[in-house]
Amino acid sequence: MKNVWRSGLIFTAANFLTLIIGFGFQIIISHQLQGRPGEFGYFQTAIAFIGFLGLPLAIATQAVTHYIARFHFSSENERLHGLLTGCRKFLLRITIVGSIAAVLLVEPLGNFWHIPRASVTLVALLCVLAGFWSSFISALCQGLGWFKRLALIGLLAAVIRLAFGVSATCISPIAEWAVLASTVMLLSNLVLLFWKKEFPRKTGAAVSPWSQEMIQFLVVSAACSFGANCFSQYDLQVAGRYFSGTDLDNYTKAGLLARQIPTLVGPLLTVMFTHRSSRLHHQPHDLRELMKLLGLYAFGLIINATGLYLAKTIGLRLLGQNTPEAAGMIAPFAITMVFVGLLQAIGTWALASHWVKISLLYGVLGLGYWATILTAGKTPAALLHVMPVAAGIAFVILFGFWFTAMRRHKLVVEETP
Repeated sequence: MKNVWRSGLIFTAANFLTLIIGFGFQIIISHQLQGRPGEFGYFQTAIAFIGFLGLPLAIATQAVTHYIARFHFSSENERLHGLLTGCRKFLLRITIVGSIAAVLLVEPLGNFWHIPRASVTLVALLCVLAGFWSSFISALCQGLGWFKRLALIGLLAAVIRLAFGVSATCISPIAEWAVLASTVMLLSNLVLLFWKKEFPRKTGAAVSPWSQEMIQFLVVSAACSFGANCFSQYDLQVAGRYFSGTDLDNYTKAGLLARQIPTLVGPLLTVMFTHRSSRLHHQPHDLRELMKLLGLYAFGLIINATGLYLAKTIGLRLLGQNTPEAAGMIAPFAITMVFVGLLQAIGTWALASHWVKISLLYGVLGLGYWATILTAGKTPAALLHVMPVAAGIAFVILFGFWFTAMRRHKLVVEETP
């Protein structure tokens, strides 16, 4: 636990620099695509579509991350080596199946979510496939606690994305090139070849990851990952389905600013998840340190939301969308993202703690939130009216169950001799 704070702060600082570069990319792309109303919105909704198609593998890698972290931090080296071999085979099968499913589903899903052109859909598919084949590396690094190296890879990816995306859209200002930049940036994972000798080697027979615990964790991972995406990203699919032109640009650019509220402090949750899931039982001191990490995360959400509201004019001007309509969207968007960030924190804690009921509740609430905005959010005003209310209600419900579970957990710790 002595490295929790240092790892979290270093990872957050590097992530902040990465986000600055990423935001610079968004600013330049926004201006490059400004001559075609709705083009930037198509780019943003395509990115959300990529995340939707890649969700199954994200669930599997999250489960594997938990397993790797559990045995890595417990110093069970022999078990870790065999488990890594078994997990490689498991993720390889998931990747192959997911790639085939993505190829088969990309067209009907693209039509349902109104992806505007077949070429955008094709580029999105390429990004999904590339993301599938690089996800295992990220899971392995996180499970082994390589947060600094993950930060370096993320920083390099942002630079590659900026260089390729800006150059390509200068030549042809269309959404396809901006989306393709998210595929090219995955080349940053090649940096890990420098550390390939440090990966645990196979010293014995492969250990199958399949067990009752693994199956349980896959279920709760699915619920938490789906819930997190419903709250944080799937409103873009609703916008892409119902909005177009300037309305879509206003919404996606205001949303781009607001989504930075939880993203800026997101690495704290990554560190918390790895350390929380690294052992079955924590000492009271460990729990207090993790709670402080969560408190810092919540404080960061509030500071980020306040800063965004005060600087909204500057942010929208940088994106070339400083319109009264876009400015009016910032406040409800910021409130929504604060609730979304708090929901993510509770969901991550429940996931790492194997609190099955709370994790499943998070997924159910996410589905309810998505269904609500899909039904009621057919205009920007209607969507932004219902989003903060629905997210706030979901947070109150989830927090109530989480607080009850925390009290019960603390009583168990205190009574343990």
